[in-house]
Amino acid sequence: MRRGSNLPAVGTYNQTLVLDLIRRSSAGLSRSELAERTGLSAQTLSNVARKLVDEGMVVEGAPVVSGKGKPPTPLQLNPQARYAVGIHLDPAVDTVVLVDMGGSVVAHAEHAPRPGAAPDRMLAELAARVNELLDRAGVRRDLVLGIGVAVPGPIDAERGAMLEPPLLPAWHNVPLRDGLQEATSLAVMVEKDVVAAMVGELWVDGSQQLSEAMFFYYGAGVGVGLAVDATPVRGRTGNAGDVAHLVVEPGGPLCHCGQHGCLGVAVAPERIMADAGLPGATNPAEWRSALGRLAQSAVAGDTAIAAVFERTAAALARAMVLMNNLLDADVVVIGGPMWSRIAPALEPHLVRSLADSTELTTTRGITLLDTRLHTDVTAMGAACLVLDSAFTARPAGLMITPR
Repeated sequence: MRRGSNLPAVGTYNQTLVLDLIRRSSAGLSRSELAERTGLSAQTLSNVARKLVDEGMVVEGAPVVSGKGKPPTPLQLNPQARYAVGIHLDPAVDTVVLVDMGGSVVAHAEHAPRPGAAPDRMLAELAARVNELLDRAGVRRDLVLGIGVAVPGPIDAERGAMLEPPLLPAWHNVPLRDGLQEATSLAVMVEKDVVAAMVGELWVDGSQQLSEAMFFYYGAGVGVGLAVDATPVRGRTGNAGDVAHLVVEPGGPLCHCGQHGCLGVAVAPERIMADAGLPGATNPAEWRSALGRLAQSAVAGDTAIAAVFERTAAALARAMVLMNNLLDADVVVIGGPMWSRIAPALEPHLVRSLADSTELTTTRGITLLDTRLHTDVTAMGAACLVLDSAFTARPAGLMITPR
């Protein structure tokens, strides 16, 4: 159904659009440059710029002398104007970050999961970690827009809760959003981890390279975040991106779904460790360090372990090619809690497998990028959910929401 718009929505959209353009320009943009890029009249642009300066969102930089006449004054983002907290709940590690408007991490903390704790206790501890982080950073609460929480799917988007992710049973059906909001007095958003990661990459993408892209998430599980027209794809229920049952290794290990060679089991950390001779590493909190040691051995010349990473890379590459054939989104970012540990051993094989693929049907090859958000990609993405909802201009925001 098509919806109408109204003047207040247009005004907010224009302000957000101008702020977004300024934010993505490292040197800032002058009022004339902004008017040219947005198509807004000089008077409208001047009013929008004045409001952003008055609210402290942007500051005026030093005039740029480039010829005759009055030198233009660039408007630049004030990254300290607002902040957001990001939380990533993962079977291997819980991460909490504080991020400023520029997408920089101001404070960071990691904690071992508490799988046996009661829900009320887990929520209280999560709230305490948020408060500790804000206190350590010395950031006023009124400058914090809210908390984004990234979690494994499936999620109940309406309730802001996880449903039944297999490796986080203690969080099943816990009212995460409402409980954390009550404990911190901050607005809370709950999002699937792969969607959050994609949002984070879009937030720091100054070049707009990721307008049509995929984010391959590698952690305790594997998933894909999608962007179409620089907008994250959530799906009808917020659970888009589950590719664990895409068959990439016919005749491979048996999946619980009954198929052989599903992506989720083909590239699982447990399989890498078992094939490399570490079958006893069953605690997810130990996986990152164990994978890191294996990657070091492979890079140092252990051919047997290197072959395990080569096989894993081939499975990942096939999944990327099949997804690209479907979506024609040939830019692929890869990251996640486990990825940084295995990338030195796996990424060279992955690049070769993508280049050698005979299954690619799109007209351009796949461009593989490492995440710009490093090991905190999903926690940062969770924080960027909050920033994105407040400060990214999208045409959908012009529509009147039905009551």
